[in-house]
Amino acid sequence: MLKRTFKTRYICIYVLAILMAFVISSIIMPNKNERVDAVAYKFGSTGDTVREIQTRLKRWGYYTADIDGIYGSRTTAAVKKFQGKNGLVVDGIAGDRTLAALGIASQSNSNSNNGKVQNNQEVMLLARLINGEARGEPYEGQVAVGAVVMNRTRDPRFPSTIAGVIYQPGAFTAIVDGQINAEILQSSINAARDALNGWDPSGGAVFYYNPEKTTNQWIWSRPLIKVIGKHRFCK
Repeated sequence: MLKRTFKTRYICIYVLAILMAFVISSIIMPNKNERVDAVAYKFGSTGDTVREIQTRLKRWGYYTADIDGIYGSRTTAAVKKFQGKNGLVVDGIAGDRTLAALGIASQSNSNSNNGKVQNNQEVMLLARLINGEARGEPYEGQVAVGAVVMNRTRDPRFPSTIAGVIYQPGAFTAIVDGQINAEILQSSINAARDALNGWDPSGGAVFYYNPEKTTNQWIWSRPLIKVIGKHRFCK
């Protein structure tokens, strides 16, 4: 009887130890389905990446203070404005998603195989722009809008990155009216991939406009290359 009682207690202690280990591991280890930023820049951070964050935010009108590489209250406020404008979590912290929207490769992205993660983020950013600017246009016209962005990255008159071109102040209506955050269509994603892969139905255009909507007289003076759907693509 004593032997059986001891054995029962031993089993209970063993089971209890397993349960305690499971609970502790659940608390310490993050859920594999939760997204955790490998690198995040926030209040108090310093360095070259912070300087790059400030530079891009200042270029796009979100940040007005000195570019000093110190993540202070003004940088935090500027990041919050950028996040709020672009459908991101507004926490003032530059994690992977915010860095990707800024066009800055985070450490986790730069260490990924062949840059696939960063490339996927560029696809989605370009797709969101196409979706906001050319949703409902012929597929060729959607690709052409993406091609205009790509052409601008190679033109010295414009920023050299996709994010820089897209977020250049006043460059695209979709940024101003928030259409960049509209529910994305698969055709927009496909068009972004085609534009990134080099298809340029625009014929090398760096401008386009809808003559039914624009009131900008200057854009009408640009040399016309071709018309696709409702958009005119120009040099």
